[in-house]
This record gives sequence, C-alpha cells and structure tokens, in this order.
Amino acid sequence: MAEETKNPEVQESNSEIQTKAAPSAQQENPEQFLKDFNWHNYEEGIDPVDDTKLEEFEKLVAENFVDTLDDEVTTGRVINITDRDAIIDINAKSEGVISLNEFRYNPDLKVGDEVEVLIDVREDATGQLILSHRKARVIMAWDRVNKAHDEALIVNGFVKCRTKGGMIVDVFGIEAFLPGSQIDVKPIRDYDAYVGKTMEFKVVKINHEFKNVVVSHKALIEADIEEQKKEIIGQLEKGQVLEGTVKNITSYGVFVDLGGVDGLVHITDLSWSRINHPNEIVELDQKLNVVILDFDEAKTRIQLGLKQLHKHPWEALDENLKVGDNVKGKVVVIADYGAFIEVAEGVEGLIHVSEMSWSTHLRSAQDFVKVGDEVEAQILTLDRDDRKMSLGIKQLSADPWTDITSKYPVGSKHTGIVRNFTNFGVFVELEEGIDGLIYISDLSWTKKIKHPSEFTNVGDKLEVVVLELDVEGRKLSLGHKQTESNPWDKYETEFAVGTTHTAEIAEIVDKGATIEFNEDITAFVPTRHLEKEDGKKLNAGESAEFQIIEFNKEFKRVVASHMAIHKEEEQKIVKQAAKKAAQNNEKTTIGDVNADLQALKDKMEGKG
Repeated sequence: MAEETKNPEVQESNSEIQTKAAPSAQQENPEQFLKDFNWHNYEEGIDPVDDTKLEEFEKLVAENFVDTLDDEVTTGRVINITDRDAIIDINAKSEGVISLNEFRYNPDLKVGDEVEVLIDVREDATGQLILSHRKARVIMAWDRVNKAHDEALIVNGFVKCRTKGGMIVDVFGIEAFLPGSQIDVKPIRDYDAYVGKTMEFKVVKINHEFKNVVVSHKALIEADIEEQKKEIIGQLEKGQVLEGTVKNITSYGVFVDLGGVDGLVHITDLSWSRINHPNEIVELDQKLNVVILDFDEAKTRIQLGLKQLHKHPWEALDENLKVGDNVKGKVVVIADYGAFIEVAEGVEGLIHVSEMSWSTHLRSAQDFVKVGDEVEAQILTLDRDDRKMSLGIKQLSADPWTDITSKYPVGSKHTGIVRNFTNFGVFVELEEGIDGLIYISDLSWTKKIKHPSEFTNVGDKLEVVVLELDVEGRKLSLGHKQTESNPWDKYETEFAVGTTHTAEIAEIVDKGATIEFNEDITAFVPTRHLEKEDGKKLNAGESAEFQIIEFNKEFKRVVASHMAIHKEEEQKIVKQAAKKAAQNNEKTTIGDVNADLQALKDKMEGKG
C-alpha cells in the first residue's frame, strides 16, 4: 500500500507509540502524527493500542481526514503519474486514482499540480479509492457559470465551432451558445474568423431545466459604446459633414459608422432620384461623406443625409426650360392615373393618362408605357416654386379631331375595334384618339339585346356607320345595324295585317303562345286566338294556319290568330247577308243569317 512507503522505518512498539503520541505532541501536530502512524502494524494487530489511545486516535482521524462518504468536490494534489493514471492525494486514508483521459484538455499535467476531484467510488474490488476529475469539473463549472451570471462577471471562453445561428463556446468546460447577434455590435459577415479564438464573454442566460447557457461578447462593449455615443453626440451639430463607413444596408436605409456611433441614412435621403434599394447607391465598407440632419441625445439616434450634399436638382434645372418645350426622360413610377417621368436627376414630371392619347375613352397608364421606358413628352405646366411639372405625349402628334368632318362624315361606313362595354352601348375605336359610341338599340334590327356582351366581345371588329358627329364635344354616334337594310321594311309587306301563314306553336306563355315565322319574326298569339274550330286550344308543337292581326315595325311587334281563320267564313256570310239585304231593300233577319251559317257549317262538315 502507498501508506507503507510513507514511513517504512517506523516499526515501533506500543509503548513507543504511546510516548510519541503523547497528548501534547498529538495536539501540537496532529496531521504529522496521523501521517507517521504505522497503519500496517495497526491493521495486522502487531502494535495493540489500548482503548483510551484508540478513541483519541479515531477522534484525530475524524478531524483531519476527508469524509469519503460526502458527494462533494474537493481539491487534491497530483503525487504520481503513470502511463494510464494520475495518483491524487486528497488527504484521505488512501490516495485516489484518476484516468489520464480526464486530463486530455491539460496535456501539461505534472506532479504537484492541484486538481478538483469528486469521489466516484469509495473502494473498487482491490480496495482502491476511485476519483473523477471530469465530474468535478462539470459541477464546479456550473457553480462558476451560475456565479458569473448572478454577479455579472466576465468569463473567458474558447470558440469551438460554428452552429446554426451562432457559435459554440467552451466556458469552464461547458458548451455555451453564442448567438450571431451577440458576437459584436456590428454585423458579422465572416463567422469562421472567430473559430479557435479565446474571447471574453458575459453569461446572459441560463436554462437550468435543459442545461443551456447563452453568452454574449457584444454585451461587454455595449456599455462602453453607449458612453462613447453620448460623448460623440454631445459634440454634433445639424448641418455638420462627417466621414463614415457603410456598416449595414437594409431595404429602408443605410447605417453608417461615424467612428464609434452609428447614424441612419434613410432611403429617401440617399438620392434625389427614386431608387428601389439602397444598394443601388452604396456598398458595404464604402467610405462616404454624410451630413447630419437631426439627432436625439436621449435615444442616441442620428439622422444622416447623403443627397443633401448636392444642390437640389430643381435649383439646377435649366433656366431656359419652359412650357411647350419637348423633353426626354425615363419612366420611374406608374400609377393608374398616370406615369412619372424623370427628365433630369431628381426632377420628375407627371404624364396624366388623359395626356397619353387623344382618345376620350380613358385607359390605364400601363396600356401606354412601362417602368424603364425612355419617352419624349411636351411640357404642359412648369412650377419651379412648388417643384411640379406636367407633361403630355399626345401633344407630339396631330389632333385627329382636326379634320374629323372630312375623315368621318355622317353616313360614312368604317371598321372599328370594340374597346369597352357599358350597360347602354359599346365604345368602338376607329383610330387612335377617335372613339365612337354605338347605343344598344343600334346594334341589331331584329335581336332584342339586354347587354352588349350578348352581341359582341372586346377586341372584335365591327362595321359601323357614322350617325351623328359633335366636333365641339368630340363625340361620335355610331350604328352597326345601319350597315344593313332594315329587314322589317320587307317584313312589313310580307307579314301585313290579314296575311295568312303556317307555323308551329313554339311555346305556351302567359296569356297566350309564341310562334316563329323565321329567325327574325316571332309572333304572339293571345289565348283566345288559340281556339280551334272544335272549341279546343292549340298546344305546343301543333302546326296550324295563323292570320296576322297586328304588325308594328317600330316596336317589332307581331300578333297572330288561329281563331280568325275559321271565323273568317262566318264573317263573310254576315257581310254577304247584309249586302243582299241592302240590295233588296229588305230587312235581314237573324233567322236568315243563322240559316246561312248552318248551311256553311254543314258544307264544312261534308253534309252539303
């Protein structure tokens, strides 16, 4: 045993132990006494000890030796290093053993070093005390981490590797998470540059349930930066021009480092021209001059400007430019009501959609131009004080209404394109700038149209006739049905009142039925006029003769009757009887008429 090598020459008798262990000597130097005590002789019973001395000895052991039953971290001293283990003296009854694998992080371990250990196994199969340095490090590490968090202490950590969203840092042997946003006060573009470095951190968060630790390097420098910011801001003045470095670019602006304090150049203060993103103007790490527009000492915010370093474009605009001049520019913004044209850097003019075409039928500006187009326009208004300019494109071409009477006289026929519908008609474009309206009643001679979409489609070509022309009001009234002769002129003769035609009952409707003589003529038959000779009514699908009893060309109304066919003979008899009576100057009696009617009936029934 190791204890035997500590004092091999001590082979003393019981009397010698009693003399050497006199109360005064034990009390003066109990540790030395326990160290020199011959454990082997005692355990083998070679040197018996009386009960009084044994009680006193056990008392000294309890006061000076480590209690190996306690699951606590203690400090031990390396007394020997073998090929595989380190022998550690923890001031217990025997030395402990720790595998060298637990010291791989410390390749310079040597005899005499003090290390933290935890008693892992009091005695193994051979009676050896087994210690753990790794477990002790973990326990002590969490104690240190908690203390650093509670007392806001600064700790050293080794950046091991990258991970999603940040870095993994070794702090006291514990793997802590360093978020990317907590590495520095400025955005980090190269995370790998920090791997393998030892840095100072603050423990900002501990999750005891999941054993997670979050550290921050940024927190260490923020306090100093805030003081530095206040000092710098205290020396600032509006209008002051400073040099800075582009630190970060966002969709809404650019952050510029002014040497310890950041300022924001809003996207609207980067250029007098419209831009879609700040990276069109600046790039990261670019050095540039900026002017201080405003700042807030309390909130340490600084508003910067870049375009303000240059003269306002309206002030630099050519003094000779005037209304009526033609200018060229690029389309930068399109709205439903028009397009904004940049005629010079930072100088824009509006072309209203009504000024894009001579047409009175307005369309979207996107039908004429798109963003990025280079266009030429004429200046219509120019207000240098309010910095406003209106432009027109249609003014560059002749007004098509100038010679409208010669090109589109009343009665002339043309082909146009259907551009739009309304509930009351169709807008047809004859040429760019010349639109005309066809009222729904002028689309067809024969069809009853409820909405123009039943008759035509947008984009269709239509033959039209100019019906009316209002030059002053810039209005054209067109007609489509007038391109053909009115078939009702012919039908007026063909289907005159009293004419007879054969047709089939198409549909039974309220108060009568409908019959179709052709694709244009649909006649109405009142219910009582559906009566057949036998007193029954005609049904749908039955074919019969009909007599026209009403024809109205203006309202396209035709009324027919079947009953009139078999009643006509009766009417003839009555007329003949009346004529006969007049010729004979005799009074026709009802009996005479009835007799004639009966004779007619018999004839029709085949009895005569």
